[in-house]
Amino acid sequence: MVTTDPGLTRWDRVQAALPYLLVLLPALFALLREWRLEVLVLALFAVAWHWLMVTSHPGWIARPVVLIAYFAVLLAVIGVLVRIDNVFTVTGLGAFVQCFALLPGLWAYGGVAVTVGVLIAARPQLGRTPVELLGSFVVGVLAASTVGLVIKAISDQNDQRKVMIAELRETSAKLVALADDNANLQAQLLTRAREAGVLEERQRMAREIHDTVAQGLTAILTQLEAVGDVPPPARARLDTVQAMARESLTEARRSVQALRPASLQHEGELAAVLERLAATWSRNTGVPAAVSITGDPRPLHAEVETALLRVAQEGLANVAKHASAGRVGLTLSYMDDVVALDVRDDGAGFAPAAAPHGEGFGLVAMRQRVTRLAGSFAIESAPGQGTGVSATVPAIPADPDPGP
Repeated sequence: MVTTDPGLTRWDRVQAALPYLLVLLPALFALLREWRLEVLVLALFAVAWHWLMVTSHPGWIARPVVLIAYFAVLLAVIGVLVRIDNVFTVTGLGAFVQCFALLPGLWAYGGVAVTVGVLIAARPQLGRTPVELLGSFVVGVLAASTVGLVIKAISDQNDQRKVMIAELRETSAKLVALADDNANLQAQLLTRAREAGVLEERQRMAREIHDTVAQGLTAILTQLEAVGDVPPPARARLDTVQAMARESLTEARRSVQALRPASLQHEGELAAVLERLAATWSRNTGVPAAVSITGDPRPLHAEVETALLRVAQEGLANVAKHASAGRVGLTLSYMDDVVALDVRDDGAGFAPAAAPHGEGFGLVAMRQRVTRLAGSFAIESAPGQGTGVSATVPAIPADPDPGP
């Protein structure tokens, strides 16, 4: 029986098929020459015996008693077949192969000697003298042993080749694993280098904002606070300017904080900032602005909160500039996977598709902020029906281990 196991070499397949071929081919010649039922039965029995004891149950042969029984029955059948027809002498070659394949060390040569003795004893002697029989026996043993040595050498080389192939496959697998590890390390290094570059740029921008905008606003506030008595109308204007400058300074500081590698510290801070923003905006414009919070407020990543705050600021700025609204509502909704901000007013509204220059810079900036976070941005408006701006972004949690 020829196996199709991919782990076997060509020699393994030849060695496995040889005992069957050396029984079936002589049987075919013998039956073509003269049909005899006993030849067919014995040949099929020899094939079935080898298949049962060696091919289908290789573990059985490891037991000495079973191994002796296997050779005893096989040699008995071969002897009867040779007695019937000399062509089955060829079948003895299969027995020689099995001796060197199954018997350890010097026992293989003993098996060869027994097999040669069976072949000589089974053939009709036609008056040959004992000396001639002994010479045939010696020659047969030498010839069979020589063939066996060649077969043994081939088998040993085949085993060594399989060991080398297994080692090469193991080495190849290790090299592939090392290559994958190197690729992962390179990817991690690139990621860390990119993150380091982004962090450095964010810190540089934070320093620039702190050293320019924030410092300038601080100086303006200092000058405003130093202004003495002025007429009431001018004082109201100065108070408004002072409040706007103070709010801008707060936002500049918040921008600096957002650019640094630290998350927001207090739960619900975004909601509180929106409420302060709406109160300040209402005070400056005289238009009521209500803030509604739904869901459970929780700390989010600084970029998420900053993006939503900028949307709220730009939305309120647009309402003040263009809407002529009577009231404004801001709704911040915390959901499982996303957080949404809606800014709606009851003002003049507009037709987005008919805008003469498309979206203004403020709307474009809002959309870019939201889409950069893999979020969605939508505008709903119609002439005389107010305007609604909606931003939805992933609810990325705040960093649990913020940097200093």
